[in-house]
Amino acid sequence: MFLSQVIVSKVGKKGAIYLPKRIVEQLGIDEGDRVLMKVEGNKLILEFIPDPLSLALKVKKWAKTTVKEFEKESEEEQSELYGP
Repeated sequence: MFLSQVIVSKVGKKGAIYLPKRIVEQLGIDEGDRVLMKVEGNKLILEFIPDPLSLALKVKKWAKTTVKEFEKESEEEQSELYGP
């Protein structure tokens, strides 16, 4: 759960805005993560969208599978979608 925070920062050269380290850590933002930007009136809203691989590596694992099981399931799905 995240609490609301208010942080004042300066805009740097070429419009760069640097996020404080604690915010980066709190939100789990990694270099290369994608950012959705929305402008609402005079507000800029940022939503960080981590890539699926990074997200998968961060979450608690709840299931196991083998490569063989994965390949079998993939072949079954492809067969259903595209025929034999």
